[in-house]
Amino acid sequence: MTRAACVIGWPVAHSRSPLIHAYWLKRYGIAGDYRREAVPPEEFAAFLGALAARGYVGANVTVPHKEAALALSEPDDRARAVGAANTLWFDGVLRSTNTDVEGFLANLDAGAPDWDRDLGQAVVLGAGGAARAVIYGLIGRGAGRIVVVNRTPSRAETLRQRFGARVRPARWDERNAVLADAVLLVNATTLGMQGEPALSIDVGRLPSRAVVADLVYVPVETPLVAAAKARDLRAADGLGMLLHQAVRGFALWFGTTPEVTPDLRALLEADLGAAARNPPR
Repeated sequence: MTRAACVIGWPVAHSRSPLIHAYWLKRYGIAGDYRREAVPPEEFAAFLGALAARGYVGANVTVPHKEAALALSEPDDRARAVGAANTLWFDGVLRSTNTDVEGFLANLDAGAPDWDRDLGQAVVLGAGGAARAVIYGLIGRGAGRIVVVNRTPSRAETLRQRFGARVRPARWDERNAVLADAVLLVNATTLGMQGEPALSIDVGRLPSRAVVADLVYVPVETPLVAAAKARDLRAADGLGMLLHQAVRGFALWFGTTPEVTPDLRALLEADLGAAARNPPR
């Protein structure tokens, strides 16, 4: 029987997950399917309740359903700590996790080996769901201090209360000043994304051994990543995180742990490039 999984969102047409999973299904010769499911928030609970009846062995969940997915499933410690779930599978009951954490870490491991050696101070821009996943991952890798910079200070303070004393909130106008001691800078905002305001930050303040990670992947090379490379700093882009976060879901649903290959990355780059040249009207 053909095993099927899907990505559930509202909207969901923009998701690149079907392209990633279709590549892996073909590469590993697996009789499977992966689809998009556009589900409005008011119908999400009923859709999940009928997920197995619809023939699905699991699903990815994207905006705006990640918090609802957490509440409607049995989350692991990671999803519970982050406060959002993006991957669902059946194991007697509907279980969930958050693979943004491992996607973020694996992307850095691949693109900037030993980035977490002597991980003193990291600076994270943003205080939303992506930032929570990043902070959880950094704590697990032994970060000494994580400075969370956000336009709304109370949201950064909430993360200190959630994750503990290693998190230090900072105001947005302090973002350049806190870079001098940072060995890692992470953009977990939408700033710098195509169609969004630019991210104004001075990477020249970073030490020469610092690593820069941008979770934005449209464009693939954001101005932040370009500025880091211009300074000969190691940088990890958001496309790498998108690819690596998909690995565990595929393994759970289809029984094979897939590899993130240069060919797969090239496929995604071409698709994103085509979308940028022909935006929806």
